[in-house]
Amino acid sequence: MKMRIEADSMGEMPVPADALYGAQTARALANFPISGLRFSRPFIHALGMLKQQAARVNGALGLLDEERMTAIMAAAAEVINGELDEHFVLDIYQTGSGTSTNMNANEVIANRAAQILGRQIGSNAVHPNDHVNLGQSSNDVIPSAMHLAAVLELRRDLLPALSGLQQSLEEKARDFDDIIKIGRTHLQDATPVRLGQVFSGYARQLALALHGLEAAEDGLLELPLGGTAVGSGLNTHPQFAEQVIAALSTLGGRPFREAINHFEAQAARDAAVAMSGALKRTACALYKIANDIRFLGSGPRCGLGELRLPPVQPGSSIMPGKVNPVLCESLMQVCAQVIGNDAAITLGGLSGNFELNVMMPVMIHNLLGSIALLAGAARQFDHGCVKGLDADRQRCASLVEESLAMCTALVPAIGYDRAAQIAKEAYRSGRTVRQIALEQQILPAQELERLLDPLPMTEPGVPGKTR
Repeated sequence: MKMRIEADSMGEMPVPADALYGAQTARALANFPISGLRFSRPFIHALGMLKQQAARVNGALGLLDEERMTAIMAAAAEVINGELDEHFVLDIYQTGSGTSTNMNANEVIANRAAQILGRQIGSNAVHPNDHVNLGQSSNDVIPSAMHLAAVLELRRDLLPALSGLQQSLEEKARDFDDIIKIGRTHLQDATPVRLGQVFSGYARQLALALHGLEAAEDGLLELPLGGTAVGSGLNTHPQFAEQVIAALSTLGGRPFREAINHFEAQAARDAAVAMSGALKRTACALYKIANDIRFLGSGPRCGLGELRLPPVQPGSSIMPGKVNPVLCESLMQVCAQVIGNDAAITLGGLSGNFELNVMMPVMIHNLLGSIALLAGAARQFDHGCVKGLDADRQRCASLVEESLAMCTALVPAIGYDRAAQIAKEAYRSGRTVRQIALEQQILPAQELERLLDPLPMTEPGVPGKTR
């Protein structure tokens, strides 16, 4: 490989001849050969947006000449569009401030801008610190890019995916509203419920999760940009942050705002922790929904069998004809990973030492990873499973009739103890509550028929007294 020699404050460093990054990135590349995991496309996109608008504002404020400003903005546009991704080479597990990746961006943009101006890579015709990083510090740029990327991905990907799934669950709630099934508590038979009511509960879970995500988003709309090294704003123009953030709001379509207190905004990452908590809540809701559907579709002959899941692929390498609830299982695994990501983000949030959090790269990686995972899995679960769900009406009706919990509707008429005796006899003999009650003539047959009608049991009220 052909190399060139570049220098930084620590001395000379060999760099691949065609690399747009420079000495500081090369040092970090040598220091952190840890995982092979790099910053995601959404984060690099957000970093490019920030650098582009920083150059424009610095030019407008008279701090950057027009030629360099134009070249930096053009180079940053290529970063935004993903054209320079191969030059963003650093591992997630690096300096906790993300300084290495901020310098990676500064060097790539500076060298690409130099090329645009007809100058050589490494010439410092556009300087990574003096020009691209003008008015900035890694300590305010990296968390600002984190917030920007998370909000954009939340709005672009996750919220639409969850909203689509919620709508599908609401449609199933309407489609299944006339189907009466047995309820279950503690994994045991309980009183009847309509299948539509069950799905309305799932839809409401997602509605609440969406509300939680939107509430958590508000903290991410506050950007630390303008605080520079420790929150004091040293070496940045007083109008710099306000103008850059106004441009990002226009470009991103969200009302970003400058941090009220820059010392909090750089020392703590509480907004990211809060968003991760909202993502974890969403994962818990999705896990519950997927797991319920998986069990309700168990069978096809020896399980609960109340739902029929769409067959999407063969389920076994040894058992012919077996079909498994693979989309439910896929979503559940994603939810487990998101909950694990939240643990890493929470630990990262603990590491706000004095004026700076030093776990930002791993927090960024896991936060954006959770958003992407939930969006992809929810969308696939919606289209591949929920939309194609059907119910086995006959199976639902037969399980209701066989349930011992049917005796609950008799309690207001005959008392708890006598109803319990009927349930025990039904269990012992293998017959239904209806059959035992008729045999023992506890009530007139017409009254029993009315009390043991499962449909009224799915609504509030006391059978035979208040409806």
